[in-house]
Amino acid sequence: MALLRPDHVFEDILYTKKAHVARISINRPKQLNAFTGDTLRELTLAIEDASRDDEIGVVVLTGEGERAFCVGGDVNWEKEGGLERMVLEPYSLHVSISRCPKPVIARVNGYAIGGGNHLAYYCDFTIAAEHAVFGQNGPRVASPASGPTVNYSARILGHKRARELWMLCRKYTAKQMFDWGLVNAVVPLAELDAEVARWCDELLALSPTCLRVVKASFVDDIEPLFGAGDSLRRHILRPDFYQTEQQEGARAFLEKRRPDFWRARKGSSPHSDDAA
Repeated sequence: MALLRPDHVFEDILYTKKAHVARISINRPKQLNAFTGDTLRELTLAIEDASRDDEIGVVVLTGEGERAFCVGGDVNWEKEGGLERMVLEPYSLHVSISRCPKPVIARVNGYAIGGGNHLAYYCDFTIAAEHAVFGQNGPRVASPASGPTVNYSARILGHKRARELWMLCRKYTAKQMFDWGLVNAVVPLAELDAEVARWCDELLALSPTCLRVVKASFVDDIEPLFGAGDSLRRHILRPDFYQTEQQEGARAFLEKRRPDFWRARKGSSPHSDDAA
């Protein structure tokens, strides 16, 4: 039985069900589908609804437009304070996707940066358009993540690649991410919907109960990761971080300049003339 009434209204996402497929799309194309706390709540609610709907066999997660799947947290929202983000983003939406008993496909139609990147790799399958760009951005703008949000990537990529992804904040093409194993298929944008439909049809031709059991077996492997971030959050849930580095990262991004986190921490900057 579905969780939501058929007439339920969302503000930040589009949610449709057709032919045993639930499609969830972030509907903030002007912001490159960056999310806020409201977006995260709606995404989690839609995933939970699809999980409980016996008529749904596959979930497709995407973003509106042709420029972006999702570029992570909306910086204008994040600069107002990050405590809500640290609770909502890794511990609700990612857990809902992982524990959803249906296969979840990320349809990556453009930029998948920061929260958008790890949103995509938490899905069971990732199908990307050729022009898609992947990467993390947290350390660059002082927008931290911890625990399973980070360490699940090591299960997919291995530690060397995962650390490169998270600690250097480089950008990667869809082809590179396919070669790394973060993406299952890469196609021209014009063929993206047809490719996603082929994967949906193939999954829907299989036993839904068997798929549920197989997915649960994979979840058992990563179950210890959930909650692992609790001991790490003490490093980021500190007032001095949000009043210094986090604010500097958000301001620098909005002002289109390089952040100076060391000066923001009231220490000497390694990039300044008076640095040792």
